[in-house]
Amino acid sequence: MQDEYRTVAGAGVHETEVNRSRFLCALAPAATEQEAQEFIATVRKEHADASHNCWAYVIGADAAVQKASDDGEPGGTAGVPMLQMLLRRDMRYVVAVVTRYFGGVKLGAGGLIRAYGGAVGEALDTLGTRTRRRYRLATVTVDHQRAGKLENDLRTGGREVRDVRYGEAVTIEIALPDADVDAFRSWLADATAGTAGFEPGGEAYGDA
Repeated sequence: MQDEYRTVAGAGVHETEVNRSRFLCALAPAATEQEAQEFIATVRKEHADASHNCWAYVIGADAAVQKASDDGEPGGTAGVPMLQMLLRRDMRYVVAVVTRYFGGVKLGAGGLIRAYGGAVGEALDTLGTRTRRRYRLATVTVDHQRAGKLENDLRTGGREVRDVRYGEAVTIEIALPDADVDAFRSWLADATAGTAGFEPGGEAYGDA
């Protein structure tokens, strides 16, 4: 698994103009290829009157799925530069659709490549990105007497508390970077006089 990747902060649209042609870049997070395709279909329907609706998406923290379409533009002048821009920016789980309304001036292959790649780059800059980091999920079990202070210490110390469950003991689900696991064990033992249980679990991505 990748230690971290970047994705878009949320869905949005950014417009640029090149030689009277309008380029509208719609970006959205996409957890699966199906989500990406559904987003593309929505944009195509919204801009059915456009000259072209070119698209690219990258799915998977390791960029396992990469697809792009020129949608009628000369081969390799639209979808590929869009995809390359996403990869250059380390973007994952993201879909981009660039809608072009032709303005009457032909841009040539080089101009198209710059326009489509640039539209994606500008949209990423304008709409914003966020970094997702790989975390180790873990379960801390502690008695009721120490639970309140421990939970507070975890939160004020910047630890990600994902869930707290109250039973015979208190179970606190946390996420921490792999590199911090050993140091966290030591800290937990000191903070609870060795009474807390610690059980590492699987892995997940969270905001860095």
